[in-house]
Amino acid sequence: MSLSRKRRREQPHKVLHLTTYERLEEYLGAFARGHFHLLILVGSGGLAKSRLVRAVLDDKACWIAGSATPFGMYVKLYRHRDQFVVIDDVDALYADRSGVRLLKCLCQTEVEKAVAWHSDARSLERQAIPREFTTKSKAIIICNDWKTLNKNVAALQDRGHVLLFQPSAAEVHAQAGKWFDDREIYEWFAENLHRVREPSLRHYERAKELKAANMDWKVVLTPEEENPRARLAAELLSSTDYNSTASRVRAFVDQGGGCRATFFNYRRRLGGGKSDRLGP
Repeated sequence: MSLSRKRRREQPHKVLHLTTYERLEEYLGAFARGHFHLLILVGSGGLAKSRLVRAVLDDKACWIAGSATPFGMYVKLYRHRDQFVVIDDVDALYADRSGVRLLKCLCQTEVEKAVAWHSDARSLERQAIPREFTTKSKAIIICNDWKTLNKNVAALQDRGHVLLFQPSAAEVHAQAGKWFDDREIYEWFAENLHRVREPSLRHYERAKELKAANMDWKVVLTPEEENPRARLAAELLSSTDYNSTASRVRAFVDQGGGCRATFFNYRRRLGGGKSDRLGP
């Protein structure tokens, strides 16, 4: 099985594919205004997903991340009743039966939800926390790789909006331009977007650190093999010698880049294709 087919099988079903930061921020803004009771945001690392969520919620949320346990989550949910809840890349929670049970309670479609914990009674008593409480919290789950581990996790997907964020290298580059202040590095990335297979804002940060240490900062992309077809597509897309997409496609085929479909695949990856569409 090819890597691309494997990744498609691991993607959540019934998703909305987002390819721009502007569209993602629209959904996060709507969540912050209380329009969605559950968002599941899926996307590769290094796209600033957590940073954007934190900014739109103005740090006024219960943040559950890292090595959180289901019991620790229950305690935090009680102490932050009715607040927004952000569950950030905590695989252990939706891989654990108790964690999934808590998530299902939290992600009910009712405005007021009942959350319960019936073990560790002494620990709860010491902290003056009841075994059951109600909350109006709305939740957002952020993860790099959402896997449907069982039917319980699939039920979570059906209770909210699943956003699959897959921006192109050009889109991530434009986002970096809003804050990245080293023009030499930034312009170099602009010329080498065809070499970026996994777009990430971390590439820019790593390059800046290497440069500050007087080291070769261009090595951040050297593991990616030079792809002549991607370079050709990038050159044709940026060239002013062509007045239409059709003429660029003909040039791509004539110069040995491959077929029409290959050109559009590269165009989509390099930033020429944008689609916010529902998945199968």
